[in-house]
Amino acid sequence: MNFPTNLQGLFIDGQWSAGSEHLRVINPATEALLTTVNGGDARAVDQAVRAATAAFSEWSKTTGADRGAILRKIAAGVQAAREQLMNVQSSNNGKPLFEAAIDVDDVIATFDYYAGLAEALDAQQDNAVQLPNEDFSARLRREPCGVVGLIVPWNFPMVTTAWKLAPALAAGCCVVLKPSEVTPLPELQLARIIADAGLPKGVFNLVCGTGLVVGAPLSADPRIAKISFTGSNAVGVQVMQRAAESVKGVSLELGGKSSLLVLKDADMELAVELACGGGFFNAGQMCSATSRVLVADERLDEFLVRLKTRAEAIRVADPFDPNVEMGALVNQAQYQRVLGHIDRGLSAGARLLCGGNRPADLSRGYFLQPTVFTDVPLDSALWCEEIFGPVICVRSFAAEAQAIALANDSQFGLVASVVTRDAETADRVANDLQAGLVWINAPQVIFPQTAWGGYKQSSIGRELGPWGLQAFQEIKHVIRAV
Repeated sequence: MNFPTNLQGLFIDGQWSAGSEHLRVINPATEALLTTVNGGDARAVDQAVRAATAAFSEWSKTTGADRGAILRKIAAGVQAAREQLMNVQSSNNGKPLFEAAIDVDDVIATFDYYAGLAEALDAQQDNAVQLPNEDFSARLRREPCGVVGLIVPWNFPMVTTAWKLAPALAAGCCVVLKPSEVTPLPELQLARIIADAGLPKGVFNLVCGTGLVVGAPLSADPRIAKISFTGSNAVGVQVMQRAAESVKGVSLELGGKSSLLVLKDADMELAVELACGGGFFNAGQMCSATSRVLVADERLDEFLVRLKTRAEAIRVADPFDPNVEMGALVNQAQYQRVLGHIDRGLSAGARLLCGGNRPADLSRGYFLQPTVFTDVPLDSALWCEEIFGPVICVRSFAAEAQAIALANDSQFGLVASVVTRDAETADRVANDLQAGLVWINAPQVIFPQTAWGGYKQSSIGRELGPWGLQAFQEIKHVIRAV
């Protein structure tokens, strides 16, 4: 699809404008220039924060019902633009259209869900608190934490934004959003829908730009009450350091190196499908990728034969190809990074079962074959570090306890998957896994009602569910002498 050139990349105080920074936006499937976006800098961040701060005093006093009504308008606007948003998502990110459809539907569901939570807030406000002393009474208030900065990644444009923005607005916060400079186009389309939903000026602001030019001053600004960041651990540390200078709240959704456990009684066809879905969906560019696959000794040979056949049959193609199963990686830097991991894995002694190269029929675009390694050393980067590409590692285990120990032996603890026919075993293993979300015999389905986040270095805080709303609220108790 065609995009206008020199898109305005700032939405501040209800007005669209162009900033001084020029961002080149590339189609990862063709390597062609899609357009340029005129993003902002520290001055634009200051203007956006100033606008949000001015708007907060009134917006924070609106009712939950009023805020919920606006969130429902946003959901309806996304629904009306569903096909267009899917096309923009696939063009800018490189994911197949069917994956883009899942993303857009997730955005709709998230805004609708938090509309409901916002509408329920009014009845919860000023609830009485039971005290042990009859000489005093107390009431509980849930208030918005203030102006918040939202920094979102490139792997799920619009989705991660919805996960942060919907609860922030529901709580009564004002927002400054920084999209990824790699995938600003879906976010700009979503922002136009939000801008038309009836929000007062200054409640929602957007500044496109790089992390150094926009993200850093946003994280450090003392007028920001909270930063919510999704991205790499390295950048998350920088965000947290800058936020600490003014002692603001921080939520971090970071990396993962998750495991899929295939137990000895597993349905092998299901296990292979879940391995491919967990490792190759979105070309493996997921913090939840189950890139470490642990298989019971007695089932390993069968699993590898089936997995190799299935992985080699996956159609890697242009996102708009009607038969596509896996699209392109997001940009050249990510493509080269993943290839580097593959090369280093081979040098470390891992055995390549399949993949590892560009598909022979695709001479352009950042395409990579689904890649499977075995015999991966436990101390290698391939096994320990987040690759963020279509690469999975398989090893066997002799007993359930060993599988759990291998799965938990990681600096991350975001998700895990278990494949077994025995319900009691599944629950026992799930309870022992150090992860924020465990799927049993299920694909990586995510619902707005359930929390997203993990243990260890994967997260600080939780998104989605009521916990996502609470992340943007302060708790106030008012105690009165009777």
